[in-house]
Amino acid sequence: MGTKGREIVGMDVDHVVELLNRAFADEWLAYYQYWLGAKIVAGPMKEAVITELMEHAADELRHADMVSNRIIQLGGTPVTTPKRWFDLTNCGYDEPSDPFVRAIIEQNIKGEQCAISVYHALIGEVGFKDPVTYNMAVQILQDEVEHEEDLQGMLEDLTVMLKR
Repeated sequence: MGTKGREIVGMDVDHVVELLNRAFADEWLAYYQYWLGAKIVAGPMKEAVITELMEHAADELRHADMVSNRIIQLGGTPVTTPKRWFDLTNCGYDEPSDPFVRAIIEQNIKGEQCAISVYHALIGEVGFKDPVTYNMAVQILQDEVEHEEDLQGMLEDLTVMLKR
């Protein structure tokens, strides 16, 4: 990392790296949860749900890339083993053991709501003391809010469909 880039962070850089590694673990677990859910989902609206889940999976992978790049910029190392993801995760991992569309959608809404809370807290903690991390977190938060909205819309559509 550039020394000036690290120097402008007005807080404990190691703490920021720790927070980012936790978010990094969340993003990888979210990616896998979306990806696997898209593979096994069953029920009405299956094709639309698969499309949405795969789009979200791609976004989560892009978020993991953004977070890892920021960790490296700060002189840290992204978590190097998936086993550590479970130790560091804020949001956990919900195994998609029930493939019915409602269950898969609800699991992912829960994950998005957690991610929204995580990035909101990260933004609050780093604020303008670390404007680069702040801007990255705001971009990711915008995606997570959109994901929650997309999934809740699908759940509403499914509920209407099943009542008829």
